[in-house]
Amino acid sequence: MTDADPAAGDAPAGDPAAIRRRTPAWTREQATNLARVDDAVKPVIYPPADPVSDEVYLWDTWLLRERDGSVADVGGYRVAFALTAPRDLLPGKRHDVATIRCFYSADGESWENAGPVFEHSDPLGSRQWAGCALWDPDGEGPSDLYCYYTAAGEAGETDLSYTQHIALATGGTLAVDGDPDDPDGLAVAGTFTHESLLRPDGVRYETEEQSRGMIYTFRDPWFFTDPATGETHLLFEANVPVPEGSDACDGDAVAQEFNGAIGIADSPTGDPTEWELRDPLLHSTCVNQELERPHVVVRDGRYYLFVSSHEHTFAPGIEGFDALYGFVADSLHGEYRPLNDTGLVLTNPGNAPFQTYSWLAFPHEEELLVTSFFNYYDLEGRSLDDVADLPPEEQFRRFGGTLSPTIRLELDGDRTRVLGKLKHGHIPLPHEALPELPTRSVGGRRGGYR
Repeated sequence: MTDADPAAGDAPAGDPAAIRRRTPAWTREQATNLARVDDAVKPVIYPPADPVSDEVYLWDTWLLRERDGSVADVGGYRVAFALTAPRDLLPGKRHDVATIRCFYSADGESWENAGPVFEHSDPLGSRQWAGCALWDPDGEGPSDLYCYYTAAGEAGETDLSYTQHIALATGGTLAVDGDPDDPDGLAVAGTFTHESLLRPDGVRYETEEQSRGMIYTFRDPWFFTDPATGETHLLFEANVPVPEGSDACDGDAVAQEFNGAIGIADSPTGDPTEWELRDPLLHSTCVNQELERPHVVVRDGRYYLFVSSHEHTFAPGIEGFDALYGFVADSLHGEYRPLNDTGLVLTNPGNAPFQTYSWLAFPHEEELLVTSFFNYYDLEGRSLDDVADLPPEEQFRRFGGTLSPTIRLELDGDRTRVLGKLKHGHIPLPHEALPELPTRSVGGRRGGYR
């Protein structure tokens, strides 16, 4: 059997165990040393005076980018896409109705709502989960705007399912001065056509039927052009198959259920609509079940691979956090090693462990900037499971549902360090000077909020 059409889900030749063995892994030895070190902890944050929207929550957010990964400029606007849900819905139910909306900003601080992206077309699935967006007006493809997203569930289903596949919408565009109600703004124009791009093959990537874990994943596409090769890739979150009876995790059947992976597909021609599945970049069998929203930053010839994950998706015996984790290699398909020895890059403080989530790192001058959304705060020691037991008015009060402050990171080889923060939702222009960092006397280094 040879590799077949990945969109059809046909299995490639190969053995799942052999694929795991040849794929770089985040190991238990590395992850058991996770700790809230000062250089990785962000400050406690507070609700902004004005959230991005009074009508909808927004959470997982991604910036419109060009092929080279730079933040796109559309008529002087920075553009972001986010999962959204009405603010009169209990926050814990938002994933069941998630809809992608577009937001834009002229100054990178004040954001305007351009409305639902797929208002005039029928997206795949019963709701949309996280993705990415490519702005390619000078490309040779069929569109200038490519909206990749996770199609969750099946269209028209009565009872929500958790089937996931990666989808693409093309044909629509972004029009400056295109909204008669806001002639100075930006609008989503045109009609999108939707297609299913990728489904798990059962050998490289686990299918829903194979899943034994707490959460099944095949989602979160992220477009990437390798600057060293010019090749085009699509990263995504997945799980690797670990059949019952496997010798993985020394035969520990419970630990085997924690089998997260960062998947990748290639476009042989660079066409943003045509993809072929390849072996994973990294897996976390025996360590973590969910490596969300993978993305890459290239700096000084090194490839920095970032993911978000939760404290509750770590295997028994490992105490992790809701945090941004990272790995570094000398090439995209290289031997990844965890940043800061354990993989921990950025996490919430111990007295506000769930205040932000869904981090996205991007370069700005000599620093990395990290966006996220304002999640649950003022929980007074409660877990996320405890939130559902609170009265509805308290659930509403304790959920942010807007952009959180942008965090500034120093990146030095295989080490990172929190420097400080910008305002809620601040996305600086390229080459925009950032505020001077105050000096702190910790080993003679500079810091931000401490």
